[in-house]
Amino acid sequence: MIHSLSHRQQGLLLTGGGALIISPDALLIKLIGLPDADILVWRGLLTALGFIAIVAARHGRGFVEAYRRCGWTGIGVAVLFSFSTFGFVLGNQYTKGGNVLMILAGAPLIAALLSRLFLKEHLPRRTWLAIWLCLLGTSLIVLDDTGAGSWIGNGFALLAATALAANFTLCRSRPGIDMSPMLTLSGLIVAAVAGLFGMTTGSLSLPPADSLLLLVLLCLVLLPVGFTLIQRGPLYLPAAEVGLLMLLEVVVGTLWVWWLLAERPAAVALVGGSLVLGALLAKGLYERQLERRLRAQGAAQHPFW
Repeated sequence: MIHSLSHRQQGLLLTGGGALIISPDALLIKLIGLPDADILVWRGLLTALGFIAIVAARHGRGFVEAYRRCGWTGIGVAVLFSFSTFGFVLGNQYTKGGNVLMILAGAPLIAALLSRLFLKEHLPRRTWLAIWLCLLGTSLIVLDDTGAGSWIGNGFALLAATALAANFTLCRSRPGIDMSPMLTLSGLIVAAVAGLFGMTTGSLSLPPADSLLLLVLLCLVLLPVGFTLIQRGPLYLPAAEVGLLMLLEVVVGTLWVWWLLAERPAAVALVGGSLVLGALLAKGLYERQLERRLRAQGAAQHPFW
């Protein structure tokens, strides 16, 4: 069914769907409640297993070739994704969740700047407008949860945003090459680095049953499926737009916290969430209408972003 959609529509569906699937990430990290090294080791190992299973299911006998065609660019993608994982997990551990979400909301802007600088990609004004509206909306969502926080945690969050944006930009440098298999290597890198740190501090331990169950749900199922879809987004969309769609995770992830932790959202947060969703919806509807118009004129083969 997805192949009956346009090139752009496939990118929107893959990236948006992936963002929704990983939206409970921050919530589950809080609920799991393990030390830094423990959660990173388990996250790395379980996500690596999940990514391997997905690559095997998708490529069958072409399993090895799926990794080989990624080349050195794929190794760079894996390293950058590892940095974004470290930044996101440690950012949530060392500062307020609102600080992390607000800094991560800058990823589309960083991606737009990197793509303009290195790939010479030019974004239309509507995309820049959507980026700034989403930044404003995200700021309103987390307004009650911001503060000085920890400089260390804020630094980790900035690392996550920058590495994520650089990852998507690097993927765009190899058009037509699916880099999602290399997320397997990223999981192994995260597990190895965190394992070495845990062994030196003697902090590694077997998690309790309830935490292990949540780890399996998050790291073996949700993250591999969601990030495989998101990592394929740059095959269809500019890096900035992939980052923009990932803001769905911020909005929906906040809703998860409100619902499951029984937190009462402030009115300003509801306005912010509506602004983010409204900007993404308006942009999507406008571009769908524009795409139909171009098809009717026989110009669908020309990119319009």
